[in-house]
Amino acid sequence: MADTTPVVLDRAQVKKAVQALQAFLKTKSTSDALFLEDAQPISLLFTLWMVPREAQSIRIPLPHGQRPDTDEVCLFTRDEPKMTSDQTQRFYKKLLEEKGVKNITEIIPYSVLRTEYKPYEAKRRLLGNFDVFLSDDRIRRRLPSHLGKHFYERKKEPLSVNLQSKHLARDIQRVIQGTYLKVTNKGCCCMARIAHAGMTADEVTENIEAAVQTVVAKLRTKGPVMKLIHIKSQTSVALPIFTSDLNQLSELEKIKELARKKRGGKDKKEAEKNETENIKQTDATSEGKEEEEEEEIPQLVPMATPIKKPKLEKPSKEKQLEKAPKPAVAKKEGKAPNKKTKTAGKTDSKVKRKVPKVK
Repeated sequence: MADTTPVVLDRAQVKKAVQALQAFLKTKSTSDALFLEDAQPISLLFTLWMVPREAQSIRIPLPHGQRPDTDEVCLFTRDEPKMTSDQTQRFYKKLLEEKGVKNITEIIPYSVLRTEYKPYEAKRRLLGNFDVFLSDDRIRRRLPSHLGKHFYERKKEPLSVNLQSKHLARDIQRVIQGTYLKVTNKGCCCMARIAHAGMTADEVTENIEAAVQTVVAKLRTKGPVMKLIHIKSQTSVALPIFTSDLNQLSELEKIKELARKKRGGKDKKEAEKNETENIKQTDATSEGKEEEEEEEIPQLVPMATPIKKPKLEKPSKEKQLEKAPKPAVAKKEGKAPNKKTKTAGKTDSKVKRKVPKVK
């Protein structure tokens, strides 16, 4: 139980809102909704002051059943040992008749669900044929992998029931006619179904009062909780039935300041712990280094490092140009003979050879 501020509803105002909603539902009848008008659900929309830290599921018992008697109910049971699927169906039908349970239309054992309702189309057909699904609490954790996400998207997930209970009829009736409120930690709004359009205004108001009191008592928060409460149907606007006072803002600020102080104290303690741990780690590392220094053996003869010869620097291009020898003048003066002179010398030698010697 949380230390929360109580929520006081004005019964006359709530009844007026319910009557206005019922009048709207009667006038808002179309050709498609003529046969579904009495079964249209009525829900409560809760708006909280703060987003809860933890997700929570609240079970809400209601004084008047929020579902009509024409709803189809399906029960998933476990497989009894040494029995076939037909035998388990007969066994649980007999058990329900003995306990006085009359509002369950079909019983499906776990083996039948796993084999016959494995295709996608069979699961969709099963989802559309029934309004409420119940499951034996011994197989509740096995069902999500076999049912699929569509049951949970349309909020028709099976409600667990203890089939070994001594008061089985009472427990099943409370589960079917009661409701659940799922509070998430991702937003400050949540909704619960509490009545249907075929109920009287007094019955709806009594269900509203019971639902509000149980929700305020079971929420895991402190201080002011409820900011706004509305009543609505699937096709109507939300009609307000409760609005909180602005004086609750000061209480909320005080609670936030206390939470900040606690967080600050925790942060300081964590920082001090971290500092002490760091100091211990530094001391341990320093001690380890000292031990390593003591254990080190000094070298008696130092290792002689080889002397590297200095590398010769390559002369740059400018220096090479400067050192290049200039052409000598003497070579210019003693030039090589021309081709004409060479040929002339050759002819003279040939002529001299041809002249015969005089005796």
